[in-house]
Amino acid sequence: MQNNRPLKGIRVLDLGSFIAGPYAAEILAMLGAEVVKVEPTHGGDPFRRGEGTGSPYFVQANAGKKSLAVNLKAPEGCALVKSLLPRFDVFIENSRPGVMERLGLGPEAVRAINPSIVYASASGFGDGGPWRDRAAYDTIGLSMSGFLSLMSDENRNQLAGTCIGDLTTGLVCALGIASALVGRELDPARGGSELKTSLLEAMSTMTVDALTQMFETGERPHRESRHPAANSFCVRTSDGSWMTVHLSSPQKFWIAFLAAMDNPEFGEDPRFATYPDRRAHYFALRPLVEAEFLRHDRAEWERRLVAADVPFAPVVTIDALPGNEQMQWLDMFEPARPDGQRLLRAPWRINGERPGKPDDAPDIGAHTREIAMEVLDAQTIEALVARGVLAQA
Repeated sequence: MQNNRPLKGIRVLDLGSFIAGPYAAEILAMLGAEVVKVEPTHGGDPFRRGEGTGSPYFVQANAGKKSLAVNLKAPEGCALVKSLLPRFDVFIENSRPGVMERLGLGPEAVRAINPSIVYASASGFGDGGPWRDRAAYDTIGLSMSGFLSLMSDENRNQLAGTCIGDLTTGLVCALGIASALVGRELDPARGGSELKTSLLEAMSTMTVDALTQMFETGERPHRESRHPAANSFCVRTSDGSWMTVHLSSPQKFWIAFLAAMDNPEFGEDPRFATYPDRRAHYFALRPLVEAEFLRHDRAEWERRLVAADVPFAPVVTIDALPGNEQMQWLDMFEPARPDGQRLLRAPWRINGERPGKPDDAPDIGAHTREIAMEVLDAQTIEALVARGVLAQA
């Protein structure tokens, strides 16, 4: 039987920085791949933010990787990476288009050395078009993709609460890489692939439902425009707690909701009789539901809604996630680190087991000698370290 680390034996060169590329590589690491993080000799990945492994963001996206600190602008540094290429299955980068080519590590050069490698690029806006060379961070991609507009109130745009663009790009990139690896195994010639995605493309996976809604209604979606179709509510209880209810279109959930509220007036109102009625009169229904929920505390509403089989959940804040009973049952977190940080495990169980999060993140160049020894002798490595081409923690 296959174990719960199906990518064991796959080797990944991670030349990414910040979030999107490193997060894609981290997903592969949680699935069993050996990931070598190639980072600058001075300061390493900028996401270390001058704190080394003291940066909780860096640790979350790079735990379990090996660090090869090399100056890619030095000919000897680039030559070292090229000599390692035949030993690896995946190459990941998330630089601006053209950067890897200028270093001599573009897809054509890399695949000429190793035709079986999967070369994955995640840029901001793609490798062509009028936005090709523009700088892109998470917020820029969210804004450009329509996501910020979608998550804002109409005519009052606002920023998002997390870096969903970078993380989505990492997920999309990892999915593409895994698919390309499967394709390579099915190819008798074991040919590799050149995989391209971008922050803008990846965010289309987050906005596709809203795009479909726009074609259905002819109206521009915003934060509240989906609520009538979803028949969803975010309500406060008498003890100050918050809960969500999502009825969707099945009539059975509306009937169950009526039973939980124990208020026959809702069921007798013709404006709410059917799903199309409730959708059309959602903004008349919502304040009535909000007033109803102020009659009882959270515990009573949970009892009623569970008994009636109504789709609901408490609004769980991020600080409460590690202690949440369902998250604990799912075993989603590693034990607390000495600094109190909790590392999040992979979002799958494979053959009944969840892959654990790999070990702690590496110091800059912690594995430089180990990796370089695969292709260079010790004397050459020491000379390169002395000249600053390589760095060893």
